Amino acid sequence: MSQLIFRRYQPSDAQSVSQLFRQIYGDHYARPDIYLPTMISQHNAEGRWQSIVAVDDKLVLGHAALCLDAISLTAELALMAVHPSAQGQRVATLLGSQLIELSKSLKLKSLSIKQVTHHPYTQRMAEKIGFHSTGLLPDYIASPLTEPLRETMVLGCHINEGHERPLPDIPWPESCRAFMQRLNSVFGTHQGMAPSLNLPLQIEQHHELFEMLIPRVNKHLLDQIRHLPRHWLISVKLELSWHFAEDLRNLSALGFTFTGLMPTQYSKGWFALFHRGTEPRHLDLHCPHMQRLHDDLQQNGNTRSSAVA
Repeated sequence: MSQLIFRRYQPSDAQSVSQLFRQIYGDHYARPDIYLPTMISQHNAEGRWQSIVAVDDKLVLGHAALCLDAISLTAELALMAVHPSAQGQRVATLLGSQLIELSKSLKLKSLSIKQVTHHPYTQRMAEKIGFHSTGLLPDYIASPLTEPLRETMVLGCHINEGHERPLPDIPWPESCRAFMQRLNSVFGTHQGMAPSLNLPLQIEQHHELFEMLIPRVNKHLLDQIRHLPRHWLISVKLELSWHFAEDLRNLSALGFTFTGLMPTQYSKGWFALFHRGTEPRHLDLHCPHMQRLHDDLQQNGNTRSSAVA
């Protein structure tokens, strides 16, 4: 095989990029627009995707992109695929490194990445290029590689040089103190809180998973959550506040397990993640803190079989 060339996406790559994803994921990739070459070019032309490809003799053997957030100076490093014939050549690492450099030229403040958990390679790559794992997204997305289970993802965050995303300097409960102190050492702390996002309460269903966004927990809302169907798989994003210890106690009493943090869409602030009900599974995760979060979720007696019972 000749040496791979890494370069920005060109419209003539569209068919080859789409075919690459078909070869790896069949007809089951989570983003349907990847199956329409015209949409791949459209997203890149309009700037929503910033793609880089690895090319050998004009055949695309690797692809990754920054998916930009229209309302903030952040992006997700996503849509990564490497052809089996090019694996073992650090293609994913080189694609990711080039996208981080591209994000700096685009004046982006931070990047996120969702790392698959059915193998360790994406997790290792993300750590190698400067991402730090902050949270677990259990049963997050359907995948042909994990059927009949949904794929659990590890959320990673990278802050570009010259920017920051500090955590509030608050006392963390003993159950998550070591993990939170680790994040404090990575992202720093500040005495105040990020301004409230003033987001409304939201709930959406994605197949069998119910996702809730909660700006603030109160007794009235807790009573309503308590009466939601017990068989529901529920993921909660709760705006991180000075009340975290109390929120953790209240949600734990309702069968929820803390699964880490994720940055808000905006330049400041964090969400605390909680999950109730999960499919029983064994995972070997690269980050020991993510492994602990997964093990806690599995051991807290709220696997789906017990929730249904």
